[in-house]
Amino acid sequence: MCNPTASDWKFLSSKRAVLLAGPTASGKSRLAMEIAMATGGTIVNADALQVYSCWRILTARPTADDEATAPHALYGHVARQDKYSVGNWLVEVERLLLQPDIAPLIVVGGTGLYFTALTEGFSYIPPLDPSVSRASADEMSKRGLEGLIRDLESNDPESLARIDPSNTARVRRAWEVWHGTGRGMAYWQSAPPMPLLRPADCKSIVLCLDRNLLARRIEERLEVMLELGLLEECRAALINWNPSLQSSQAIGAKQFIAHLNGELSLENAAELTAIATRQFAKRQRTWFRNRMKHWAWLEVE
Repeated sequence: MCNPTASDWKFLSSKRAVLLAGPTASGKSRLAMEIAMATGGTIVNADALQVYSCWRILTARPTADDEATAPHALYGHVARQDKYSVGNWLVEVERLLLQPDIAPLIVVGGTGLYFTALTEGFSYIPPLDPSVSRASADEMSKRGLEGLIRDLESNDPESLARIDPSNTARVRRAWEVWHGTGRGMAYWQSAPPMPLLRPADCKSIVLCLDRNLLARRIEERLEVMLELGLLEECRAALINWNPSLQSSQAIGAKQFIAHLNGELSLENAAELTAIATRQFAKRQRTWFRNRMKHWAWLEVE
């Protein structure tokens, strides 16, 4: 089915949840609004960076008008300095699911791990002492990402093999779990619990589109972000800027901060951000193909 209208989504009212995944800039938020208007459902964020209050424009969070038009949940509710994990997200989604007589949840985003944890289960990992996070930040500043990777290669290769070594947040998390518990993430993930949602309770959709079309959309969206005040948003983040924070991993944050610090031209910052976004979209598509091949794939034109 291509370019469905709102009337095409009314049948989803009988589902407990609609899961809507797709690469960045694929039009997920717009489609989620159409489904919400047709079903009366609540749009729930499944993007690991859109949870942060400091980034609306940079992470393409729904606009204030959209949030006023349809119920939204788990957007912009986490402070910039705080860490936020898939475990935190699952707890909050479970609270929404337990609300009596709630309309279908429309779970939308591009963080594949959130969706697989929701529908396949997610292993419990004991809470870590805050000192472990400080230790990983110190190691990052001293030895960089490669230093953490070398530690994992020596001490927890099984967990390292399960994550993307270019994903700073995932590498740090694996290092912290090994360092803080004495066991690797692979150990804790060996017996996942029951999922919050069964496939039969959901309509699960992945948006797919031509790579060249997606690249054009990424470029166009970046231009719109700049027009909407992206530099002003980044300038506000310059106060107590800490590149090691989880919130600072938003694509484009470091590039535009570098521009504001006089280290990059605006043109170069935008170009590097577009490249990083295309690379991220490629990783997203790989995840979806490998882990969500049984979902319904909706072609976007």
